[in-house]
Amino acid sequence: ATSLARALRHLMGKPSFAAGARANSRSLFRSLGIRSLTSLVSRERWGLFSPSYLESGDWKAIGKQKRSLFIETKDTPNPKSLKFYPGRVVLEDGAMDFSDKNAAAVSPLAKRLFGIEGVVNIFLANDFISVTITEEEQWHAIKPEVYAQIMEFFQSGASVIANEEDVKDTAGTEIYDDDDEVVAMIKELLESRIRPAVQEDGGDIAYRGFEDGIVKVQLQGSCVGCPSSSVTLKMGIENMLKHYIPEVNAVEAIEPEGYETSLY
Repeated sequence: ATSLARALRHLMGKPSFAAGARANSRSLFRSLGIRSLTSLVSRERWGLFSPSYLESGDWKAIGKQKRSLFIETKDTPNPKSLKFYPGRVVLEDGAMDFSDKNAAAVSPLAKRLFGIEGVVNIFLANDFISVTITEEEQWHAIKPEVYAQIMEFFQSGASVIANEEDVKDTAGTEIYDDDDEVVAMIKELLESRIRPAVQEDGGDIAYRGFEDGIVKVQLQGSCVGCPSSSVTLKMGIENMLKHYIPEVNAVEAIEPEGYETSLY
């Protein structure tokens, strides 16, 4: 392992390779699950192929784990938020939004991510994690840390939510027996037509009440602070609810303050 680490550090220090050198090293890269030198350098930056990691001998398991190591990212309409796909199930059902460290205490994964300076919101869905930071310019420093924390967490085998009883869909769209017909219809539309579309952009919309013709909702995940959220709220969500439910006159977004405390 020591000689391999020394060889790889030497290769990464070269600005370019002769064609013969590339051919000779190709089999070595493939055995490590590396598609190209570019991916090797990227993994080194994220700490996956640091000298200490290589010298430990743990690299030998990479060939078997390479599928679980790949994390895909996707931009969202909010430049301060990115979606991270770990290649495995994050939450079996529903979605959970964490806007502070106290709420994140129920999730070891969210707690890890909140430990990164600059992270202000974590949203967990079925197959992705949305991470929101304070300033877009911070991504160049924060993104590698997010990769590392997500990878280390899933390799640890820990549960995303520590206790099963704490797994709760924070959208509030579950229909209860005492919901009247209008409220049930609002929840059904939010759940079946609106939430899937909003989650495509890394966020969510939660039902928080219906009073005097006004539907109160809470924006979550990437939707919080998104420049286009007000347009989505009025032109998309409000128009759809008003179209299908005549009793709805408007949709208003409320601040999440105090909600997490009562939920968790």
